[in-house]
Amino acid sequence: MANILEHPSAARDATPMLRVQHVSKRFANGTLALRDVSIDLGRKQFLSLLGPSGCGKSTLLKLIAGLGTPSAGRIEWLDEGGRLRASRPELSFVFQEPTLMPWASVLRNVTLPLRLSHAPRSEHIERARQALASVGLSGFEKAYPRELSGGMKMRVSIARALVTQPQILLMDEPFAALDEITRLRLNDDLLELWQRQGFSVVFVTHSVFESVFLSQRIVVLAPRPGRISADLQVDEPFPRPRAFRTSMAYAAHCDEASAALEASMAQRRLA
Repeated sequence: MANILEHPSAARDATPMLRVQHVSKRFANGTLALRDVSIDLGRKQFLSLLGPSGCGKSTLLKLIAGLGTPSAGRIEWLDEGGRLRASRPELSFVFQEPTLMPWASVLRNVTLPLRLSHAPRSEHIERARQALASVGLSGFEKAYPRELSGGMKMRVSIARALVTQPQILLMDEPFAALDEITRLRLNDDLLELWQRQGFSVVFVTHSVFESVFLSQRIVVLAPRPGRISADLQVDEPFPRPRAFRTSMAYAAHCDEASAALEASMAQRRLA
């Protein structure tokens, strides 16, 4: 049973766990991907980065993950008292593609992070089985990626991310390549996992509808160089049943996010 959140404000503490401060990123070829981006991420918060392709959403996600360094600004991690941490909390990354090892079983794919982190071998199988159960894949431990549908492969990828019990889950358009029915189902499942396990999420998407359904907060990025164009709150309670997608409240939030996205696109035309 999911942990029911009466209101979005109940899902995060006042003290942020992540602080992105005036971050810019220029690549070696001279491309300025991000300019002066500042974002705080709260504990147990679901935040989406919304914007057109090429606006720096994925670049920002990779900087947060430590897969690159800012050209300017800094990224800070804070403890519950608001003090700087010496190291990042446990985080996991779900990429646009499942990136599974085709020669390895589902169970072997999911235990990979545990093996790389030298977690006790006695824990590998049980934790992997629990992670697979959490995404609805119990009984598929011995299957191989070639035997799975696209949606099932992405579930394995999410299980692999969850097996380390992260405090932050970074997701880079994980459902973009899936059919609409599978995508909606995985949206539902992701929210249930988030509510039950209590990690924070930074979710990259270019879908207004997906961002509104999933998020407590939507940060809209303008086209390259990426910069914050709007910071929107989706003040609707959880859980969000499928009926929410046809509600007037959902439509109003989608209109607001669409208008913010359109305004961000206009910034490129005026530049």
